[in-house]
Amino acid sequence: MAVAERRSVEPVPSEARNPGTPFEPEWFENARVNLSAVERRVTTLTTRRSVKKAHQAAWLLRAITLIDLTTLAGDDTAGNVRRLAAKARQPVRSDLLKALRMADAGLTTAAVCVYHAMVPPAVAALRGSGVPVAAVSAGFPAGLSPYRQRLAEISASVEAGAREIDIVISRRFVLTGDWSALYRELRSLREACGDAHLKAILATGELGTLRNVYKASVVAMQAGADFIKTSTGKESVNATLEVSLVMIRAIRDYLARTGVRVGFKPAGGIRSAKQALDWLVLVKEELGRDWLEPELFRFGASSLLADIERQLEHYVTGRYSAAFRHPLG
Repeated sequence: MAVAERRSVEPVPSEARNPGTPFEPEWFENARVNLSAVERRVTTLTTRRSVKKAHQAAWLLRAITLIDLTTLAGDDTAGNVRRLAAKARQPVRSDLLKALRMADAGLTTAAVCVYHAMVPPAVAALRGSGVPVAAVSAGFPAGLSPYRQRLAEISASVEAGAREIDIVISRRFVLTGDWSALYRELRSLREACGDAHLKAILATGELGTLRNVYKASVVAMQAGADFIKTSTGKESVNATLEVSLVMIRAIRDYLARTGVRVGFKPAGGIRSAKQALDWLVLVKEELGRDWLEPELFRFGASSLLADIERQLEHYVTGRYSAAFRHPLG
């Protein structure tokens, strides 16, 4: 992987937006990614670390606060979105929180993520909770809607109350090496977001190579993305630790050049508490403790929360519970 020239750059506070930079292809045009080294690093991280008992429970509670609790189904209704919002407000049963001495912690998920049509009921259901609504937009998941239509959808989602916008990049620009077109598109989508944070979904399973993943990550951050995200969850290959490592190294390089912290969001296929721990270890080892906060790290997930809650119940009671005891999450 290309390593950015190290400069004495004062980090920008994590709550600040990423202003982006001018398009600078020299940052990434000679980038190389060593697949064997990537695989070796991932294997080392996930096998040498073992988080058990109280430490595991603490890490899993942290993971809950990083989840974008998601429903992106064709049969979504206002009713099931309201139920999902209720789960986001109280993601763990009160008896378990009491046993874990977390009853007064105000534990919630990081956000609720829905299609544009479901933004109004989600906003209404979460009012007063502090949990933001994230809307997938701009022709999600293909990203092939007409350009003006994608801009209008973003604006409509923001107007409806979405505070975060998850958009998917045009993969054709990556596959044809048209990096300036990708930059221009993302820059305009970022401007359409206004004050809402932009999460740029790279759809890494469709980018062909890890080198393309690195380049697309850098271009997205140059264009002003506040987060870079692995996948829509609709591709045949979604979040992997190998892809995540490449994206995280791009975030490190961007920080070294600009002093700006950009967030990271793996999404698609992350269903178990063990997987969540693997990603937490990866992020902590590669980016540091600062990234284990909702401002800089999210899981895109719909079923992960249920398994985390089951693991917490096992820690409290010594027994695994049936999945139906932990609905909607």
